[in-house]
Amino acid sequence: MAGSASLAVGTLVWVEDPDVAWIDGEVVEVIGNNLKVLCTSGKTVVVQASNAYPKDPEAPQCGVDDMTRLAYLHEPGVLQNLKSRYDINEIYTYTGNILIAVNPFTKLPHLYDIHMMEQYKGAGFGELSPHPFAIADASYRLMMNEGISQSILVSGESGAGKTESTKQLMRYLAYMGGRAASEGRSVEQKVLESNPVLEAFGNAKTVRNNNSSRFGKFVEIQFDKRGRISGAAIRTYLLERSRVCQVSDPERNYHCFYMLCAGPSEVVEKYKLGNPRSFHYLNQSNCIELEGLDDGEEYLATRRAMDVVGISSEEQDAIFRVVAAVLHLGNIEFTKGKEIDSSEPKDEKSRFHLQTAAELFMCDAQALENSLCKRMMVTRDETITKSLDPESAALSRDALAKTVYSRLFDWLVDKINSSIGQDPNSKYIIGVLDIYGFESFKTNSFEQFCINLTNEKLQQHFNQHVFKMEQEEYTKEEINWSYIEFIDNQDVLDLIEKKPGGIIALLDEACMFPRSTHETFAQKLYQTFKNHKRFTKPKLARSDFTICHYAGDVNYQTEQFLEKNKDYVVAEHQALLSASTCLFISNLFPTSTEESSKSSKFSSIGTRFKQQLVSLLETLSATEPHYIRCVKPNNLLKPAIFENQNVLQQLRCGGVMEAIRISCAGYPTRKPFIEFLDRFGILAPEVLVGSSDEVTACKRLLEKVGLEGYQIGKTKVFLRAGQMADLDARRTEVLGRSAGIIQRKVRSYLARRSFILLRRSAVHIQALCRGQHARYVYEGLRQEAASLKIQTLLRMHLQRKAYKELYFSAVSIQTGMRGMTARCEIRFRRQSRAAIIIQSHCRKFLARLHYLNLKKAAISTQCAWRCKIARAELRKLKMAARETGALQAAKNKLEKQVEELTWRLQLEKRIRADLEEAKTQETTKLQAALQEMELQFKETKELLVKEREAAKKVVEHVPVLQEVRVVDSSMVEKLTAENEQLKALVGSLEKKIDETEKKFVETSKLSEERLKQATDAESKMISLKTAMQRLEEKIVDMESENKVLRQQSLLNVPLNSISEITPVSAKIPNGHLASEDSKVDEPQSADPVKKLDFESDNKLGKSQSERQHENLDALVSCVTKNIGFSQGKPVAAFTIYKCLLHWKSFEAERTSVFDRLIQMIGSAIEDQDDNNETMAYWLSNTSALLFLLQRSLKASGATAAQRKPPPPTSLFGRMTMGFRSSPSTSLAAAAALETVRQVEAKYPALLFKQQLTAYLEKIYGIIRDNIKRELSSLLSLCIQAPRTSKGAVLRSGRSFSKDSATNHWQSIIECLNSLLKMLKENFVPPVLCQTIFTQIFSFINVQLFNSLLLRRECCTFSNGEYVKAGLAELELWCAQAKEEYAGSSWDELKHIRQAVGFLVIHQKYRISYDEITNDLCPVLSVQQLYRICTLYWDDNYNTRSVSPDVISSMRVLMTEDSNNAVGNSFLLDDSSSIPFSVDDISNSMTAKEFLDVKPAEELLENLDFQFLHE
Repeated sequence: MAGSASLAVGTLVWVEDPDVAWIDGEVVEVIGNNLKVLCTSGKTVVVQASNAYPKDPEAPQCGVDDMTRLAYLHEPGVLQNLKSRYDINEIYTYTGNILIAVNPFTKLPHLYDIHMMEQYKGAGFGELSPHPFAIADASYRLMMNEGISQSILVSGESGAGKTESTKQLMRYLAYMGGRAASEGRSVEQKVLESNPVLEAFGNAKTVRNNNSSRFGKFVEIQFDKRGRISGAAIRTYLLERSRVCQVSDPERNYHCFYMLCAGPSEVVEKYKLGNPRSFHYLNQSNCIELEGLDDGEEYLATRRAMDVVGISSEEQDAIFRVVAAVLHLGNIEFTKGKEIDSSEPKDEKSRFHLQTAAELFMCDAQALENSLCKRMMVTRDETITKSLDPESAALSRDALAKTVYSRLFDWLVDKINSSIGQDPNSKYIIGVLDIYGFESFKTNSFEQFCINLTNEKLQQHFNQHVFKMEQEEYTKEEINWSYIEFIDNQDVLDLIEKKPGGIIALLDEACMFPRSTHETFAQKLYQTFKNHKRFTKPKLARSDFTICHYAGDVNYQTEQFLEKNKDYVVAEHQALLSASTCLFISNLFPTSTEESSKSSKFSSIGTRFKQQLVSLLETLSATEPHYIRCVKPNNLLKPAIFENQNVLQQLRCGGVMEAIRISCAGYPTRKPFIEFLDRFGILAPEVLVGSSDEVTACKRLLEKVGLEGYQIGKTKVFLRAGQMADLDARRTEVLGRSAGIIQRKVRSYLARRSFILLRRSAVHIQALCRGQHARYVYEGLRQEAASLKIQTLLRMHLQRKAYKELYFSAVSIQTGMRGMTARCEIRFRRQSRAAIIIQSHCRKFLARLHYLNLKKAAISTQCAWRCKIARAELRKLKMAARETGALQAAKNKLEKQVEELTWRLQLEKRIRADLEEAKTQETTKLQAALQEMELQFKETKELLVKEREAAKKVVEHVPVLQEVRVVDSSMVEKLTAENEQLKALVGSLEKKIDETEKKFVETSKLSEERLKQATDAESKMISLKTAMQRLEEKIVDMESENKVLRQQSLLNVPLNSISEITPVSAKIPNGHLASEDSKVDEPQSADPVKKLDFESDNKLGKSQSERQHENLDALVSCVTKNIGFSQGKPVAAFTIYKCLLHWKSFEAERTSVFDRLIQMIGSAIEDQDDNNETMAYWLSNTSALLFLLQRSLKASGATAAQRKPPPPTSLFGRMTMGFRSSPSTSLAAAAALETVRQVEAKYPALLFKQQLTAYLEKIYGIIRDNIKRELSSLLSLCIQAPRTSKGAVLRSGRSFSKDSATNHWQSIIECLNSLLKMLKENFVPPVLCQTIFTQIFSFINVQLFNSLLLRRECCTFSNGEYVKAGLAELELWCAQAKEEYAGSSWDELKHIRQAVGFLVIHQKYRISYDEITNDLCPVLSVQQLYRICTLYWDDNYNTRSVSPDVISSMRVLMTEDSNNAVGNSFLLDDSSSIPFSVDDISNSMTAKEFLDVKPAEELLENLDFQFLHE
């Protein structure tokens, strides 16, 4: 990581800064070995050239996802890359195959949902964005493919997110190797649920982390040969026991204590708990509650997790009993006793807690007090009891609490392991190590010493792994390399753990001596390691020592080293708790002869921990390691804050900088050939001309620039440290010269363009002036000529106007007069005709209304009476049917009744006909008489009018002077008498008319009643006939049963042979049993007795049933083959439907036909599920058959609801019906109804329809999924444009890429065309074609869009152009396929269309957020837009992404959405539903389409299928 010496003026560099670690700036002056740098903060600094590091000006603003791709792999470059990605919520970054995870301190649920797991499943490492799922998937794939066990090491300081990363790793491994849900509670569920249990008892809040793991954990997940989880084991390391008794502010004790105090009220009362502040072990810190954490809910969640991992409720109660006992134990205070140096409980409160602890431990309270306040000294002769002072008693109390809690934690781990179960036959393992990171505080004790020892061991393992990766990289690229030196920390490990002279060995030795103190231990260390380069003694310190670790110097205080290294149980404590009546507690402290013989047994924690580390490293060495380094960005535990100094220190402690240093020792810069030529091709353009090979071009380029020490691999160029900066300096120089030339050319072009513009403007102005003058002269001449023309035309217009007005006035007057005359005439005629018509219709309406009312009332009365009689008869029939012996009598009686009713019906018809005839004759007579009377009345009226006119004339001819009045009295009397006669005659006629009308009404009522009686008689006959048929069936069944029983009793024949002898009853031609409904539709005119006898004879025929089975076999064997199509419809479906209709299968109560057909369809598609041609054929047949069933079948009892309206009886009604339907349409409709006939379906038919619908959906899903699988491989190639060398394309006109840009898209188009052709050839309904293509285009949209969001290399300008061109091909295909088949498929690509449209916009930085969401990308969510904007980079034109203000707005909205919504995944989900229904298919076809369909020709030759000719 040495700085480059070839830094010229204008070069961008990184320099050290005390505030932000590293700051970028520009070199403004070179002064010998010093550089004057203008920083971006505005200040100018002078630094040595060796301390300045070059900055890559072309590095993407959002960083790179793999830091090995950085042009300059050094400390500031790594830090800036992490910061850039953290600012855009990209918290994961690769360094080779090492994953660096920066804690976001906020929830990002969209990164860990099931959709994300599906994306990473099977994806190549590095193909998608960095993620823990990628590490887990890579380890799982390596384990399955190469048969090597794997391990994943998660490290980092407290609060860096190790535990969360471990949870996600285990979730993914459980997802990959889990069992199905039907197999019960699985191993992976128990492993996942063990996390909350261990967190409750092993995690606590610290200054740096609210959920800090205070122990190390190694989860060993075992897999069988099929890759399924078969077992697991959990190992823990170095639980922080001292936290049980000592908690510093503002930290907390272990979570379980607070959970128990916040538990349900009955639990709190049971264990006599209360507020956590009332317990000494909890109130040492002011932090009792955590923000956003409900301890009560966590208690319940922990209990549920215990249930999952197999801890019984009794064991759970015992666990929390021990936890509560520890809390009460801490509240026991001591004071001086009566004797010297003795102690006793301080007060009643202490005695209460002592008593409660004894009750919870289930031991004697006095024995517990003695074990805390006294010690037993065992000598050779006697046992001496020694009292303890209050301070020693308190220490004894704390020792008991720590011992009990540590034993409880160890029991939990053992219980979880035994519950999960280990597989001794497991083939592979994947280990996940969640270990504490390097720690260095102001006060560092024994815990920090052990933690840092662990990190030293793991760092050594890490360095060896990184060195191995470098060697593998060089070997893979086939380059020459020499041994790379790296710092080995073996000397530090020897210093700590070497035997017999290591620090741990000296510590154990000091612990063995009773008089040793921490000061004597420190002096021993000073004497032993005074010359060791890694060990120093701090100044002014009497007992401290400093070790130089790989991450820095750490100063340790030895005050509590000896106490914390001792792990022994006080004999009194052991005896007390092993004698507990609680079996759980006594098992925590098992007794042994060795322990009982001594007062206490010393055991070194440090030595045991060292042995655990050795075992761990042996396990890790036997596996292929993977690393996740967790980083905490700030100490405030808040999001969006990145502290450079803090992160840099963690990178150093995590070994990331050491890995980078190892890389820099070899070839830190590694560029693929295409990228190298794109970046540095301008240094020697001539080497690209005519080059046909990228390797040759790279070699010639490097030779041309005179670079030495580089290596050419198989796919990359490897450069030494500093060579990249040298090439960039030369490139900057070339670009500077090119910029000068471009500027000169641009200035010349601008000046010439300005001169040409001025000259063109002057010429234009002159032309305009001359034109304006000429137009002015011409305008004057034109106006003069126009005025003369206007005058002439005006005079002509005025004369012509006057003439036309006179002419039109005359014509209008004539027309109006003629029209008025004609209108008056026609009005009079219309009024006369209308009056006549109104009168006639009014009379007819009144008479008809009266008649209809009477008829309706009569029919209602008759129906009610007949119903009453029928119900009575039915009750009688039911009562009679109960007795078997009375059945024959009932039959005879019913036959007689039928004959009687038939005779009565005929008699009623005759009477009705006679009445109708008499009524007609009487009506005719009355009408004739009425007409005669009307004629007489008219004649009389005319005569009276004539006499009045004659009288008027006589009066007029009499002279005026004659005043004598002459009256002809005889004439007046005669006229008066005639008038009276006429009045009397009119009155009599009116009476006769009224009487006639009354008779007519009575006759109508009588006829209606008789008609109703006849109708009731007919319905009663039908019901009686049905009852007769049922009774006869019962008789036949009983006879057959009696016959069988007689045969069994006489011949003792087996049951199966009896079934063969017994005649088949009630069979019809389709092989199923007949039902009552099938007999109701028989012709009513036939003799019921004869018909029943004929049917009974058919039922007893055995050869008929055999023929029926043969017909069914013939049908199945015929339609199983592909018999083609007729008139665009499948022949097989139509043939099956005609046969089922003829055989009356739909009306059968029981049948085997439908089962045979379903089995035939299932077997036809079972073996051909990968053959889309066969699937399309059966999709067409099942859809057509389902349509025919949908139109034909109706449920029983639906007849009344679907009754047709009565035909119109009036003349106007018949005329209207005639106008509406022409003869051709009526014939077609009748033929269609004959082809598709409605029947009442029984249960087997309805079940067959449901099964057929299920097979239709299954076939549809098979075709859709087959096409999806075929397109998946093509879509993965279509999302990323083929990479080409820009220099080669510009200069030589040829590309190094072998693939054409449209090959993959063309393959997709060909796939769609073949599918469309296949569907058309098989005449699949267009509605199904539309749904298939709609779902396929939706799948294309999901795959392309998700790949775009998960791969940074896809979010580029050139890639957007490439995908846009491919989408244009799909749009053209949709237009060619037409809407009939494509439907709304093009609309399904809205997400990828809008995303690609956004990528190809040049000036994104000028677009506001509202324009993006409202105009450009209204469909995309905020998370999706944010992902695209942050991942975008331009590999062609270096255009910028959106402005920082837009990014900030998106981030704020995302934060709000994450608080309000449960999940905010930015990935799309592919739907596998069935988006159509049977009604959609039914509405897309008509029955007329099946008119000309011909059945199968093979069956037409069979005599039993002659009905198909109909």
